[in-house]
Formats: sequence, C-alpha cells, structure tokens
Amino acid sequence: MTKFAVTALSLLGLSACGRIDTLLWQPQTTPTQWCESMPCVELFSSGVILTQPSSTLLICALGLMWLWVGWRFWHNAGEQKSRRWWSIAMTLGGIAAISAGTSYQAFSYELKCAEKAFCTWTSWWEIAYLVLQIGSVNAMLAGVAYACIAGFARRLLLTYALVNTVIYCFLAAAGAFLPYRFLISFEMLVLFSTPAFLACFLINGWRYIKKKTDKDKILLRTWIIMFLTNVLYYAYLLLGYTETLWSNGFWFSENDVLHVLMLIWVWYVGSAVVGIMYDTEPSSTLLERSASKNHH
Repeated sequence: MTKFAVTALSLLGLSACGRIDTLLWQPQTTPTQWCESMPCVELFSSGVILTQPSSTLLICALGLMWLWVGWRFWHNAGEQKSRRWWSIAMTLGGIAAISAGTSYQAFSYELKCAEKAFCTWTSWWEIAYLVLQIGSVNAMLAGVAYACIAGFARRLLLTYALVNTVIYCFLAAAGAFLPYRFLISFEMLVLFSTPAFLACFLINGWRYIKKKTDKDKILLRTWIIMFLTNVLYYAYLLLGYTETLWSNGFWFSENDVLHVLMLIWVWYVGSAVVGIMYDTEPSSTLLERSASKNHH
C-alpha cells in the first residue's frame, strides 16, 4: 500500500494548515465549560493542561499493546504475507491509538480550547488517527485475503482494500479543507471500515462451516469480539453513563469502555491469531489441516 503511505503523509502535512479550526464544538463550549465536562489537571505547575488522566493511561497502554502485537507478527512472519500484513495493521493501529489519545484525551484542552473563545471540534492529530486507522483495517483485510482465499477472489479483495483506503484518504483531505464535518467524523470511519470487518466475518464464518479449521475458528472469534466491543461502546454512549458517572465525581467514558474492550481484543490477537496465521493457496486444504494439527 505504497500509495496509501504517500497519501497519508500528504494528508497529515496538508491538514495541519487546513481550516479545521473553523469547526467548533457543538454546542459551543468555552474552555472553562470544557474542563467542567471532564477531568483537567495542570502538569507540574507548567500551565499545560492534561485532560482525562485515567483515560490517557488507558489509550497509551492500548497503543503500546497494538505495537507489541505488530512486532510479534513481524518477528514470526517468515515468508507469510498474511502475517506481514497483520504486522502492518497492528503497527498502524498502535500509532493511530496514540495519535487519537493525544487529541481526544491527553491534550484535548491544549489542542482545541487553549487561548480560544470557543473550543474547536477536531485537530490534525485526529485526522491522522482516522487515516492510520483505515489503513490498519484494510491491512487486516489484506492479511485475511492471503490467509484464507486465493486466486481472483484474493486479488479482488486486495484491490478493494487499496481503493477503499485511497478514497477514504482523499475524502478526509477534502473534509479537512472544505471543511466538512461528516467527512472527518468517526461515523465516516465506521462507514468505510465496516465492509472490511463484515467481509472477514463472512469469509471465516463460511470457511469454518466448511472446514472446521482452528484458523477460521480463532479468526471468527476475533470478529465476534470486535462486534461485541462496538455494541457495548454504543450502548454505553446512548445510555449516557459518562455524564451520569461524572456528575457523581467519577470519570469513565464511552471511550474508556472501548479502550478496555479493545485491550482484550488486541491481547487475543497477540496470543491466539499470531500462531494460526499462515498463507493459503488453491490446493492448500491438506496443508491447512496439517498446520492446524501441528498447532496443537
């Protein structure tokens, strides 16, 4: 995905000088109101405000775990393209998590509110997160393509992953420059990433029904855990538990729910998926069964 890397770097450089600062938080929020709505602490009397300290620790731990799992895939890759693509996916996901934590949690006040009448809605750190995350998702899809299908179907899936990534990057760039809120929203990311997860679920579900291999069973569990993670995230968000708990002096947001559950997901990938990820070929059914037995 060389084109993706070039596009992503270009986007980061351009969006930093874009017009996203004209997008204000809705409803309009002053810096004082921002720190009333979430924990804010001054760092060592430096004048720098750290936002959501506990959430910052969670997202940093998640980012580091993504990177560690990415290293595990690369260290054990050998000639397996599927593991190399998953290594890329987990590495991009780790950088994305740290970038997101910088703007959504740790320094959200400094990036969006400091010295402003009203807090802004996003920052270029969040644009970076969106671009890196879509790259991560489509790299996972490429890994599944090499691990589970072959021939024309594999080429079709790899082409989709590349095209989806490039289109998303250009739309995100447009969203930063117009600026247009929806194009650089989390909802837009979900819209573009969902088909990849759905494709992986269907591929591994169908293969597990047909072949009952450990590889498909473990990957199917991976997508089910991801699905449940998102369901619980949205349930917590819609039920308004963040505001309810914060009104009682306790901070645990919907993003914290997401990050705790994603820690479980990433741990599962690092402990279970690494060992069963290997490339498949048109005539590899017997090899898959042999590898599945050797795994035990």
